[in-house]
Amino acid sequence: MPKWLRSGRRRDICFLLAAADGELRGQQLKSRLESHYDDRLEPKSFYGSLSALVDAGVVEKRTEGLHDVYALTDGGERRVRDHYDWVGDCLEDGD
Repeated sequence: MPKWLRSGRRRDICFLLAAADGELRGQQLKSRLESHYDDRLEPKSFYGSLSALVDAGVVEKRTEGLHDVYALTDGGERRVRDHYDWVGDCLEDGD
């Protein structure tokens, strides 16, 4: 498994960005993840995960006014799709 996906939080961030079919502001992304986890995320930890994804070239970041906006790169999209297929295969094999 690629190193960028070893963290469940990073993987979930990528899946949320894929589901957004475009881009999300950092706060929107954090709110959606907190809603899914039903728990508050420490901003430093959350944005550290996002930075790691940007550094790995999986997510791109741009500034729009006062907000940072995030989107999957083409490579990130491929990796998410590959992981999705792998999970689907594992679930099918379990039947």
